[in-house]
Amino acid sequence: MSIRETGRLAQRHLYLCTSDRPDLASFLEACIAGGVDVVQLRDKNLEARDVVERGRLAARVCAEHGVPFILNDRPDLALEVEADGVHVGQRDVSPALARRILGPAATIGLSTHAPQELESSRNEPVDYVSAGPVTPTPTKPGRPGTGRDYVTFAVAHAQRPVFVTGGVTPETVPALVTAGARHFVVVRYLTESGDPKRAAAQLRASIDQNLEGAELS
Repeated sequence: MSIRETGRLAQRHLYLCTSDRPDLASFLEACIAGGVDVVQLRDKNLEARDVVERGRLAARVCAEHGVPFILNDRPDLALEVEADGVHVGQRDVSPALARRILGPAATIGLSTHAPQELESSRNEPVDYVSAGPVTPTPTKPGRPGTGRDYVTFAVAHAQRPVFVTGGVTPETVPALVTAGARHFVVVRYLTESGDPKRAAAQLRASIDQNLEGAELS
């Protein structure tokens, strides 16, 4: 089940990126019920066998709800867990290699943090790019924020969907939409919430309301 088969990528707006956690299945259930429509498992501390085990669990939950599941970094393990795709960074395996491993139907995403990386991505076999982090975030230690101007640049030049990262909350969505963002990656606002379903619903409501306003303006 690729994103192409479960609804166009352009129609998906709330992308959860989470590390492993003891309540992974119920957490994903809650987030999806609240409005998350893409899920990525990203955990740099798991051994490969654990990535496969937890990835299979996440993939199963996502499949039950028609939500695409993306694995971070490892196209070989994404193939093993039958993920819908893989997301790679600038220092990970190339998107071209990921495409060869996973085939033409898979969804390939690529992180970008600067205009030159965005320009290079236009020649890569990727379905979407991420842009950010807009503000510094603990999930990307040592990486400065790109600011909202980079979001505007990425949306104007990527020629594919752009998912903005870094500090996405209901309060920051309006300014990000003004900057051009239409797709959002969330981490801490959901992973640190005591009520992830409610938090996801609040975030999704802010996204939908601001996108509707942007279309009407």
